[in-house]
Amino acid sequence: MIKRFIVICITIISSAAFAQQGTGSPYSFYGIGSLMAKGTVENRSMGGIGVYLDSIHVNLRNPASYATSNVKSFPFNGESRPVKFAFAGSMSNSSLESNTGSATTNSAIFDYLAISIPVGRFGFGFGLTPYTSVGYQLDDINDDGNIVNRFSGEGGLNKVFAGLGYQVSDKLSIGVDFNYNFGNIQNDVIEVAYGTDGSVIQYQTNEYTRSDLSGLNMNFGVSYKTMLNEELELSTTATFAPGTKLSSDNIRSYSTVVVDGATLDVTGIAEIIEADLDANGLENTKLTLPSTFTLGAGIGAPKSWFVGAEYTYQNSSDFSNPLYTNLSSSFENSSKYAIGGFYIPDYNAFSSYLKRVVYRAGFNFANTGLVIKDESINEFGISFGLGLPVGNRNLFSNANLGLEFGQRGTTNQNLIKENFVNFNVSLSLNARWFEQRKYN
Repeated sequence: MIKRFIVICITIISSAAFAQQGTGSPYSFYGIGSLMAKGTVENRSMGGIGVYLDSIHVNLRNPASYATSNVKSFPFNGESRPVKFAFAGSMSNSSLESNTGSATTNSAIFDYLAISIPVGRFGFGFGLTPYTSVGYQLDDINDDGNIVNRFSGEGGLNKVFAGLGYQVSDKLSIGVDFNYNFGNIQNDVIEVAYGTDGSVIQYQTNEYTRSDLSGLNMNFGVSYKTMLNEELELSTTATFAPGTKLSSDNIRSYSTVVVDGATLDVTGIAEIIEADLDANGLENTKLTLPSTFTLGAGIGAPKSWFVGAEYTYQNSSDFSNPLYTNLSSSFENSSKYAIGGFYIPDYNAFSSYLKRVVYRAGFNFANTGLVIKDESINEFGISFGLGLPVGNRNLFSNANLGLEFGQRGTTNQNLIKENFVNFNVSLSLNARWFEQRKYN
């Protein structure tokens, strides 16, 4: 049964990895898309908190996790921590609602692939994860109910990371991630024209813009854990990612396109004219990514339960992209509050599989930092998850399932309210590479 479940997980993740876009949110139109790097499935199932760090799960939120250990206690017999592998995918369904209509969208995406390797007091981490995703189709409708402009886009930003952690003491760990961000964002705008009889004419004007993005940034992390008494442990974490700039190589073209009068789908291209962005200093630009600070704390009984809270602040008002000017939208500093935790009935139970399952839950509220028509775009979500033990029970590998329900945006000012459901699945696998020989 376990082998079949693993095959199902890999199938779902593979399908997500080859999906064309990872979001259908209309709010991915703004900035560099919707944020996808929200941590592991374990994090997301607990409301998004990353404050809990241990020696058997990869934690993508805090690089100090690479060196977090408990080598003196069970299950590792005083020897090295395990090598940790993790990979995941997710599927999302969203219902969109405005004052003039409604729609639904579906998407799937590869979430992350990561490995963490312990070497004494050090720990190293490597991986790949999408950072943002763009996937939208929006119609600008006039007072007569006619489409004036159709906006569509796809793409996003990916992140390759390499990190280093160091265990300063049994209680304190520090770490840093070095991230290389790369990807592209493509946007199309069709200016819809009508004939004298009110029907859509065959030839329309299309504006196409593509930005190829690349750049480096860093994320620093620290973790401090201590026993308050014989049963309760206090965990505190902090991370800081300084602001940085990405290079953006841009092209823009204008074309006459042939469209289907009923659907506005492009069926052919008649003529293309390349825009001279270099003349306006827009061929090569710098895109500002704001700094982010996160502080978390939690309390729990090791191997039994944990409850934590986390606060994230981002200088989103620093975000800028010279290539796009949108008078109806802007950015303000953003913040996020998250609370979550887990419960394990009996992690070492021999007679009951369900007692070894990890039960997770949490919720969060965020001001995304996006402001449209003077309306701040907020997001709320609740999440639930299971950690199902798989493989060698002494290594504590598990398959993780997560379910998120959330709402983003508002119908005020004729904006769009988005209700979404995300299903996340991952495998968190542990292996012993450096087990000491006990006999000569």
